[in-house]
Amino acid sequence: MSKSAITITVKLFAAYQEAYGVSELVLELPHGTPVKAVCDRFISEHPELAQWRNVTRFGINLIFVEPDTLLKDSDEVVLIPPVSGG
Repeated sequence: MSKSAITITVKLFAAYQEAYGVSELVLELPHGTPVKAVCDRFISEHPELAQWRNVTRFGINLIFVEPDTLLKDSDEVVLIPPVSGG
């Protein structure tokens, strides 16, 4: 029997970390969820993050991926908005 949900760990950086006040979240999502859905969920929970939607890069298990890449159980996800600093 196939599991209907997956559990992922999301590492938060920059604006995402500021919005949530933590550096990591564990999420349960439906099977077949693309990584961009994590960003969409965060924006629905914190609308101030919408400005980062089109410039955020996605990583799964230390590899940059396209927004439509499907998540698998136990994946580690990073959302990387542009950062500045010196």
